[in-house]
Amino acid sequence: MGGAHTGGTADGTEAARATDLGAARLLARLALLAVVGSLAVLVLAVGEGGLLVVGAGLLGLVLCAAGIWWFLAHRGPLRLFGGLLVLLAPAGIVVLFAYQGVWLTALGLCLCWALTVLCARAALRRSRPERPQRAFPAARPHRPVLIMNPKSGGGKVGRFGLVERAEELGARVILLDPDVPADVAALARGAVADGADLLGVAGGDGTQALVAAVAAEHDLPFVVISAGTRNHFAMDLGLDRNDPARCLDALTDGEELRIDLGDVSGRAFVNTVSFGVYADVVQRPEYRDDKAGTALSLMPDLLVGDGVRRLDSLVDGAPLDDQQALLVSNNPYFSPDEISGGGRRPRLDDGELGVLGIRVEDAAQAADLAVRGSQSAGLTVLSAHRVEVTAADAAELPVAVDGEALRMSTPVVCTLRPGALRVQVPRDRPGVTPPPPAVDWRRVLSLAFGRTERPAPG
Repeated sequence: MGGAHTGGTADGTEAARATDLGAARLLARLALLAVVGSLAVLVLAVGEGGLLVVGAGLLGLVLCAAGIWWFLAHRGPLRLFGGLLVLLAPAGIVVLFAYQGVWLTALGLCLCWALTVLCARAALRRSRPERPQRAFPAARPHRPVLIMNPKSGGGKVGRFGLVERAEELGARVILLDPDVPADVAALARGAVADGADLLGVAGGDGTQALVAAVAAEHDLPFVVISAGTRNHFAMDLGLDRNDPARCLDALTDGEELRIDLGDVSGRAFVNTVSFGVYADVVQRPEYRDDKAGTALSLMPDLLVGDGVRRLDSLVDGAPLDDQQALLVSNNPYFSPDEISGGGRRPRLDDGELGVLGIRVEDAAQAADLAVRGSQSAGLTVLSAHRVEVTAADAAELPVAVDGEALRMSTPVVCTLRPGALRVQVPRDRPGVTPPPPAVDWRRVLSLAFGRTERPAPG
């Protein structure tokens, strides 16, 4: 009976793969049909302003990118001009389309292209379904200790009754005093010395990383409670960011994930290490109270003025020089959207660092980045096992580690400890919708014409 069951499971898996590949091929063909539709609309509308639509659309994109650059990199009249350009360029394009009577052509092209991208991404996702991270059975802890920051996330600890809920489940809670600086790593080590068999944190990602390092050091399970502001780490673990109390279910009905833990010159990180422009901004004391205002006041000096800093790095031994900003992540983010905080990591156990380098020096390069995206010379996207960062004539660098402002002696070395952290999570958690894949047209063509390879089993 066992053999029959195994065979049935294998047959079912093969059938599911075949179904996914069939759906992927159909979607790839629909994407190509949408491309043909876009070209047909353009050809048929040549006399009706089709070329005007394409040219004006690209011009509007370039003008917006240039306006953003002038707004960020300058002060005074040029900043005002840049802001007006960002607002007026799209409006001007819409007015032009309406005046020339080509708005229907523009709408048709936009719809065809949107359908193209939607179908292409769906095809790529179906052709290579997300490989779920392996979970292991987790025993219920006998002496869990949770460290909670009542100020984190605007007071989520109190708002969601996390202390009371944790104590009901048998956990000992160490509640930080907002008015007294605390060494959370020392508190965690003290808890281990007192017999804790699980550590957890309700707080921001920087605090999470410090306690996670202690848990990894003692090979203890670690619980993440999404009581911070952005909760990137919790999001990538599939935890509920709207109700942090649900994270406490890991204590009674949990499973364990083995994930990687980043290391930057001896300090652990769970999300990212940032160098350059962002790291310089977060060093300022006023940043916490006025993030946007502080960034706008400093950006001109950091991008083109006397405060501009050039970063040199070795990425697995290969040079990546003269960057204005560098972001190193614990496993790669799916897309460069992490620049604005929108990125996600599909996995946390692939054993590689993500590397994102940015170099934009003028409006023309900003426009090139807007039009060409990841193909622009101003953006470098890599993965690596070791990243070493320096800056000319600098004995130390400002560094933002999971959003925390630090200064570190050069060279600053980022590495990864594969599978070092045992994270205990609830069995029932919302999960994360996989981010849409970047469109690889060669793969789309291969799928459409049936030349795709079968996915590896498992």
